[in-house]
Amino acid sequence: MNATPVSTARAALTVLTALSLSALALPAAAQSATPPAAAACPSGLPEGTRCLNGRDYLGAYYWIAVPRDWQPETGVLVVHAHGGPALGEPTLARSTGDLQRWSVMVRAGHAWAGSSFRQGGVELLAAAEDTERLRQLTVATIGQPRRTLLHGQSWGAGVAARMAERYVTPDIDPRRTAPGPLPYDAVLLTSGVLAGGTRSYDVRLDLRVVYQALCQNHPKPDESAYPLWMGLPPDIKLTRAELASRVDTCLGVQRKPAERSAAQQQRLTTLTRVVKLPEHEILSHLNWATWHFQDITMRKLKGRNPFGNEGVQYSGSDDDATLNRDVLRYRADPDALAALAQDTDPTGRLLLPTLTLHGIDDQTAFVELESHFRETVTEAGAADQLVQVYTADHAHSYTSDAHYVSAVEALLDWVDKGDKPSAARLAQRCKTLPTQWQPASGCRIRVDYQPAPLDSRVPQRRRPPAATAPAIKRP
Repeated sequence: MNATPVSTARAALTVLTALSLSALALPAAAQSATPPAAAACPSGLPEGTRCLNGRDYLGAYYWIAVPRDWQPETGVLVVHAHGGPALGEPTLARSTGDLQRWSVMVRAGHAWAGSSFRQGGVELLAAAEDTERLRQLTVATIGQPRRTLLHGQSWGAGVAARMAERYVTPDIDPRRTAPGPLPYDAVLLTSGVLAGGTRSYDVRLDLRVVYQALCQNHPKPDESAYPLWMGLPPDIKLTRAELASRVDTCLGVQRKPAERSAAQQQRLTTLTRVVKLPEHEILSHLNWATWHFQDITMRKLKGRNPFGNEGVQYSGSDDDATLNRDVLRYRADPDALAALAQDTDPTGRLLLPTLTLHGIDDQTAFVELESHFRETVTEAGAADQLVQVYTADHAHSYTSDAHYVSAVEALLDWVDKGDKPSAARLAQRCKTLPTQWQPASGCRIRVDYQPAPLDSRVPQRRRPPAATAPAIKRP
């Protein structure tokens, strides 16, 4: 019998794991600071689920959930990388909310593990290490499962994508002639921020400069000026409520259209046309372009700027020439851009079967990011490891139980049988699920859809060359 592509790739990966350790490799003896302790499950989990939580030795909180009758020799473990990223100190509540949102995995009969990550802020590779450390702890607690799937949601999809390209067995003993079980078998990326920090955040710099040209209140004229790429200087105290009030004063976004002034409506219309964000998403993206930018530039990059808009020609206003004259222009620092790329940009060198699901009208992580990811993976020679599927959804945080159950089943068939899925076959699988997953209302896969290029959504700009993650040889 001829070997399937998946079995061939897995054999090659086994050779790779015996040759080197990845950047995700962690000491096998690493211990949890708070060993997993039995805990009452959060609401929404099936009766009979066994739940444990704790805090690991680097400070990440976690939950582990094991369905009734789950056995490692036949069971599947789903390891979850959450979105965000959150700012501030880690909390158990962060992981609790993830377990509740993704209880579908446990309801489908799979064990689940999710980490809060050790710290807040944009630290993607650290989050990847936290996720892998939890997998090791979970296996030590509940046993080595038959299959392990890695699931990344939103920003966590970027975490999982980097893990899929840096893949080796982290707990291998170099003295052995053969490695142990592969840590992950396949990857599911949902609503992913998959163009890395160097491309995914361009729209937010564009939003800041266009908003400021129109509104002149972030910062206000009587406040200290600062470069907008900074997000917010550390010594300026601005609350989210205060920013929301400023945005509403300028744009009227918290008012019904009939309650807005003509000037507010004109500015709002101009902003949405130029930046290509709907009005209900303006405040959310401005929040990210304020406090997340502050985290990236001030904490992570020590005051250096990775963001630029040189060469951008903004269009969609009543007077584009005036707009392009008035917007502030910034040039990215090459070293800062390189540092951000090293941590956050996928290289596309996927080493695991990877399936993405993305809502077509998702305005938080817009669907054109998937085009950039596809191009990156194709250029890296790993297109055979990627299947992308799109759904008729506008939601970012969750689409439907049926989509996720179908995706997990398809990934398992890809790994177990070499049966690579397609959008059409996934749609058919979704429609034939048992009624408990409500396939009639939950299956919204659009089999012929392909997103437009990222440059059609976010204008091109001049940028200095940025380093990417270190080269990883494919087997």
